[in-house]
Amino acid sequence: MARPDKAAAVAELTEQFRSSNAAVLTEYRGLTVAQLKTLRRSLGENAQYAVVKNTLTKIAANEAGITTLDDLFNGPTAVAFVTGDPVESAKGLRDFAKDNPNLVIKGGVLDGKALSADEIKKLADLESREVLLAKLAGAFKSKQTQAAQVFQALPSKLVRTVDALRAKQDEQGGAE
Repeated sequence: MARPDKAAAVAELTEQFRSSNAAVLTEYRGLTVAQLKTLRRSLGENAQYAVVKNTLTKIAANEAGITTLDDLFNGPTAVAFVTGDPVESAKGLRDFAKDNPNLVIKGGVLDGKALSADEIKKLADLESREVLLAKLAGAFKSKQTQAAQVFQALPSKLVRTVDALRAKQDEQGGAE
């Protein structure tokens, strides 16, 4: 029978997997406590970085329905549980790993889909959700402005055409 403390740890990890948009597994061998503290801050406020036991975390991931990470649970492992924008956390991990080569990104999961370490690095290259939404809003606004200009042009063009026809009829009427 499982010990109550281990069962509680598995239950807590399972809940973290279920409530997270993404989870990124890393190897932290050789990092100091101060470096891990810096890493936690660099991930942003919507991510939690936890050093975990492989066996318990593997059980918790499987209970949460995530079986694609099983091969990554070896060596010293830590998991970044992301509840907000995964791009921000991926950038934090990538940037920290550039400065600290002891941090190795193993892989992860995003909305139930497995991600390799390279895919996480590509995710980090994306712009943040806010920037993408702002660009989308700008595109919508420019299309609306163009549509408004077209709709304003139609009546004025119609008025000019009617005026031209009226002037032509006046000229033809005066010539007869």
